[in-house]
Amino acid sequence: MQSFVYAIEFTEAPEGGFLVTCRDFPEVITQGESHQEALDAAEGALQAAIEMRIQDGEEIPLASKARRLETMVAVPIGTAMKAALYLTMREQGLTKSGLARRLGVDEKEARRMLDPKHSTKVPALEHALHMLGKHVELRVD
Repeated sequence: MQSFVYAIEFTEAPEGGFLVTCRDFPEVITQGESHQEALDAAEGALQAAIEMRIQDGEEIPLASKARRLETMVAVPIGTAMKAALYLTMREQGLTKSGLARRLGVDEKEARRMLDPKHSTKVPALEHALHMLGKHVELRVD
C-alpha cells in the first residue's frame, strides 16, 4: 500500500516563523511566518519534490512514520495519484507507450497523465491504476 503523507518537522526559526524540513525528501526545505503558512509551504514543497522526481525519472520514497515533534502532511490528491501511477509503471517496467497501449489511448494522453503541469482528472488516473491492477482508496482523517 502506498501512502503520500509524509513526516514534516516544523522548527521555530530564531528570526521568527517556522523552518520546514522532511526526512524523506532532503530537497524539501521551506518556511512560513505562521504555523499555517509553514504547513501550506510544506504541502507545496512536497508536491514540487514529487513532481520533479517524476520528471527526472527518480525514485519516490516511501513515507516514514512521524517521529516526536513531526506532523504528517499529505500531498494534493492529483499529485498523489500521478505518483502512484508513476511508481506502478516503474514497478511493472512499463513505459508511457506501454501504458498508452494498455489504456487504448494515444501516447500523448499517457504522457500527459504523468505531466505535473497537466491537470489530469482523478477518474482518469484511477482508471489507469485500475488497468494496471491497483485499487485506489481515499482516507479522510
